[in-house]
Parts: sequence; C-alpha cells; structure tokens
Amino acid sequence: MRFVIFLVLAIGGAGLDLWTKDQVFRWKGLPGEQEPYWILEPYVGIETAVNMGALFGLGQGMGWLFSVLSIIAAVGIVYWLFILKACRSWWLTLAMGLVMGGIIGNLYDRLAIPELPVPYTGGVRDWILFRYRDYVWPNFNIADSVLVVGAVMLAIYSFRQESASGGASAESVSDSTLDAKSS
Repeated sequence: MRFVIFLVLAIGGAGLDLWTKDQVFRWKGLPGEQEPYWILEPYVGIETAVNMGALFGLGQGMGWLFSVLSIIAAVGIVYWLFILKACRSWWLTLAMGLVMGGIIGNLYDRLAIPELPVPYTGGVRDWILFRYRDYVWPNFNIADSVLVVGAVMLAIYSFRQESASGGASAESVSDSTLDAKSS
C-alpha cells in the first residue's frame, strides 16, 4: 500500500508539473516573448523562464551533472524506502514520494525531452513568479514546489526522531510493534 501511495505522489507530482509547464509555455511562449501575466499584481504572476542550472540558477551549464545526480537520488530513494524498508514510516513515504515527483518533473526537462530551441535545450522550464517591491524570487515550477515540500517534511522527520535503545527511532519501534501484532 505504501508503494502505491509513493507512486501516486511521484507520478501525480511529476504529471501535474509537466502538464502545467506544457500549458504555460504554449500560452506564454519562450522567455521574453510576452510580459508577465499578473494574478495578484505586482506580487504573483506567470512568466516563462528556463533555468540552465539548479536551485536559484546556480551551476549554469552543468545540467548533465544535475541529471546524473537526479538519477542517483531517485535510485537511492527507492532503495532506501523499499529495500532497506524505510517506508515503514508513512511520513517518510509521503515526503519521498513528493521529492521523487520533483525529481522526475525536472529530470524530464533536463533530458531535453521537450523540444526547446538551442539556447534552452536541457534547461528546466519555470513559470511561477513572485515579486515584492524590487525583489524578484527566481521563477520556479510545480516540481520545485513538491520537491521543497518533501524536503521540508524530511527535515521535520529527522528533527522529530528520538533515539531509542539500539539506535532505532521511536517511530520505527512503534511501527515494528504494529507490524508484529498484525502478522
């Protein structure tokens, strides 16, 4: 059941991301072709951008490296959750499902599956715009959003863990007890 929930979050997050990118880029075109569309002027808008780097545009031109790291992370998440059985925690399963959705959505772009013109090939399509006075937050997308939510959930999970005897967390001890009683 946890694997199904993980898949729903991963595929759902990636699917929503890819669908919204497709719709926005069809509507607004490539970066700079149209002015931003303001939902709440001048704070929240829609504006196309293509990020050739990673978080906040860092690492411009190193898309190949981010693709490799994304693939390694995806394999690591599946291994950790379902081979090493970290999926015993619902919270962790949900968090990693969201992270995986973000990885898939942005990896799709990095692998140049959507056909973008040469200066944008292999970049990640972004479209959500936040601005406050002179400060403009770097454009982002749904994949970035679900990835960040999953990462925050992972941070919360790690801070909430209390060491029990043998190094097991309180949550994993209670999950193991529940699993033993249900068998």
